[in-house]
Amino acid sequence: MRRLLGCLAAVALAGCPTYDRYDKLADQKGMLTADQFASYGPEQAQKIAIGRALAQAYDGKSAPDFAAQMGVAVAFAKTMPDVVSVTADTLAYFLTVQFKSGWHTAVLPIADGKAPQDTPGLPKAAS
Repeated sequence: MRRLLGCLAAVALAGCPTYDRYDKLADQKGMLTADQFASYGPEQAQKIAIGRALAQAYDGKSAPDFAAQMGVAVAFAKTMPDVVSVTADTLAYFLTVQFKSGWHTAVLPIADGKAPQDTPGLPKAAS
């Protein structure tokens, strides 16, 4: 009986999901490359640059680290010429961005090692 309970406990614990979503969100395997998506147009390039800024600002998993990361990414997004509004999701690692064209999109971290300003097709930042 003890062996059965031990096995059931092990199965139950192994079935518990991890709540660390950052690595899964930032992983780009199996997706269209960020630079290829950026080549579709200036708003797409701005989305990729914002995602790279979001990933670049990652400095840990604590609440203050998360707040700082979001603050840096929101500030960067506001420098983009076509961005109308930016909202940081307080429960997850993404931003919701609205562009002048009316396009609303979620921006996830893009941890591909490239600097945001090196995104191809990126228009000049707003002053």
